[in-house]
Amino acid sequence: MGKVALDKSISLDGFITGPNPRREAGLGDGGERIFAWMMATNPGDEDSPLNEAWDQLFGDAFESTGAVIMGRNMFDIIDSPNGWVAPNGTAFTWPCFVLTHHPLEDGVKGPTPFTFVSDGIESALAQARAAAGDKDIGIAGANVFQQYLRAGLIDEIHLHIAPVLLGAGTPLFDHLVADHIELEQIRHLETPGATHLSFRVVR
Repeated sequence: MGKVALDKSISLDGFITGPNPRREAGLGDGGERIFAWMMATNPGDEDSPLNEAWDQLFGDAFESTGAVIMGRNMFDIIDSPNGWVAPNGTAFTWPCFVLTHHPLEDGVKGPTPFTFVSDGIESALAQARAAAGDKDIGIAGANVFQQYLRAGLIDEIHLHIAPVLLGAGTPLFDHLVADHIELEQIRHLETPGATHLSFRVVR
């Protein structure tokens, strides 16, 4: 059975977007700065090619990931006729399970299949596991991550820390349990523009 993992670029002060994320600016105001490390040229330019650091860090992830769980807010921001698209225009093909209180009709946009789940995080995880088989399940979005972490269902956390203080935006580590959560570091890598840390959740 695959791992349940979060993989996020983040500012040093803990934000995964800048202020005011919206459909026209999914990363919020100034939030593209935390993704500059992955661009080969012209950070912040969606037409910029991705660099060797992206290939080094994510080459295996595209093969090892079998499904993704996200929240409705994230879906509304990334929603397009072309599906879920990377900064260089590559559309993701993973089955995506969207947690929502107001489901839409399931369907495929571009090459990305979306299934809307309104009966809880355990149901979404069960459906994602069925779709992923032995591959890993990615968790996308701060609120969804926090729900799965509080429930003890996250196995690994992979962070790409950009050397910037955004001051405001979407905090990744918010609304967590009162008791501490122990982590074991399993990777530390430096690339131009970011520090990459990976942790295993200790149970």
